[in-house]
Amino acid sequence: MTHETGVSSSSDTGHGGPAAPSLARVRAQTGHELRTLLGNGEQLLVALILPTMALLGLALAHSPSLGAGRRIDVVTPGVLTLAVISTAFTGQAIATGFDRRYGVLRLLGVTPLGRSGLLVSRVVAVLVVEALQVVVLGGLGLALGWAPRVAGLPVALAAGVLGTATFVSLALLLAGTLRAEGVLAVANLLWVLMLGLGVVLPTDQLPRALGTVARLTPGGALGDVLRAALQHATLDGPGVGILCAWLLLGAAGALRWFRWSE
Repeated sequence: MTHETGVSSSSDTGHGGPAAPSLARVRAQTGHELRTLLGNGEQLLVALILPTMALLGLALAHSPSLGAGRRIDVVTPGVLTLAVISTAFTGQAIATGFDRRYGVLRLLGVTPLGRSGLLVSRVVAVLVVEALQVVVLGGLGLALGWAPRVAGLPVALAAGVLGTATFVSLALLLAGTLRAEGVLAVANLLWVLMLGLGVVLPTDQLPRALGTVARLTPGGALGDVLRAALQHATLDGPGVGILCAWLLLGAAGALRWFRWSE
């Protein structure tokens, strides 16, 4: 469908007919991106099934220790962090890496959609999928007794958007510099590593040295920011600063080294 959209738009323009309005092109591409994300079994596994299993397992188990507070109140923000990483980083890195290999990015980049339209479409699709994840995982958390602090919801929402931007920029950096097979291996490896580095477990519950390292990772920082907001209705300023630093590094690296074809 992506190929058809790009070719059709290009053909219309080449024959002197008016190109589709920019918003319409972005909307059509966003719809395609959503169907691709939601229709891919591996994507659903990483985006919904594994986070759901993590939520149920950690909430119902008695170990490991999660520190002060009810387990469900600690676990749910961490699983929401995992959902952001799964969709904005792992899923986007792999999809972009293989689209780059097969020439899809190069093709769409020269159609009326353009590179900026493609990027906007992907970001919007990621946000829509994340909204679905919040509904599913948040609803399950509420069913298990999760009681987020209402006053912290605006901070959590802003942190989720910041985290999404950060992980999308890192996904583009990874997908635009490595070959598709390398992207697949590295993205999955980083997902596993971040899972244990402050994402579902608070960084202060890890051994001191490991906790310090985890705190400086984007996943650990986002996990701590969401836990602070949803458990205590407070702003974790250092965590936000760490996320901003990673966003700047990822965006600068992607702008400098991203290649639209292998």
